[in-house]
Amino acid sequence: MTEPLLQVRDLVKHYRTRGFLGGSGNPVYAVNGVSFSVARGETLGLVGESGSGKTTVGRTILRLAPATGGSVHLGGIDVLAVTESALRPLRRRMQVVFQDPYSALDPRMKAGAAVAEGIEIHHLVPKSKIPARVAQLFEEVGLDASWMDRFPHQCSGGQRQRIGIARALAVDPEFLVCDEPVSALDVSVQAQVLNLFADLQQQRGLAYLFIAHDLAVVRQLAHRVAVMYFGRIVEIAPTESIVRTPLHPYTQALLSAVPEPDPARQRARIVLHGEPPRRGVLPPGCPFASRCFHPGRDQRCTTELPALRPLGPTLVACHHAEPSNP
Repeated sequence: MTEPLLQVRDLVKHYRTRGFLGGSGNPVYAVNGVSFSVARGETLGLVGESGSGKTTVGRTILRLAPATGGSVHLGGIDVLAVTESALRPLRRRMQVVFQDPYSALDPRMKAGAAVAEGIEIHHLVPKSKIPARVAQLFEEVGLDASWMDRFPHQCSGGQRQRIGIARALAVDPEFLVCDEPVSALDVSVQAQVLNLFADLQQQRGLAYLFIAHDLAVVRQLAHRVAVMYFGRIVEIAPTESIVRTPLHPYTQALLSAVPEPDPARQRARIVLHGEPPRRGVLPPGCPFASRCFHPGRDQRCTTELPALRPLGPTLVACHHAEPSNP
């Protein structure tokens, strides 16, 4: 079996807040033992509501934020263990496309210069050939070379995001963290950018960690989907399996909120009641227990943390997730 390009094991990220009079406050448990892998040429969708820890996972993998614990291996190299000097060449292999394409670009820098920056830093081509390389990247993401001379404010949201994608591709990475890259775009532009991601993956063999809160968006691109809740993955499965037969109650609630274009096939909306755990407290049992609507919910759910266990093609963290249960 081929070794995955990316392997994340027991990733933990806790933040320390500032307390009264500047002292140390309570910790914020953002990511609590996340594990997954991504194969070469695969897209893993990472979904969940705001505050579930999705973006923190992506930032920690890239070492944009220091990890509290765990390991991240990219092509066999432990990203979290290498020194700063060894990290620079490793950054060529992993890049990021941010959610807000405007704030991701320097407003004082022309688009062509923004894309050329990575090429210059890593000395990928002779200086005289950089403009031709940048023009090629613009064409690859669907922009004419004339856009190289424009500032970010002169571009639309979709055009700015294409520039951001070109900048990420400039250093020829193997793996991209796509942090909600279409959530700030109009629906029609979203479809164009998602098609662009699919085309680039096919042409370059890229692997994606595609972070989103919209399962409908993830379904279009992802081969597998991991669902996060309160800093943990509660379900991970092939995309069609998770869409057709979600096993975790939280996944079922997320899917019920996805708009159905066919009025004859409207699904029943699951409204969650109760409150999620406070960020400064790790519950002893399932973090979803206080909002869970499963008929089999019992005392065990509040006292014993469920581990991810296989049920068919799905890994699910629920004590009562068997498909035979109502």
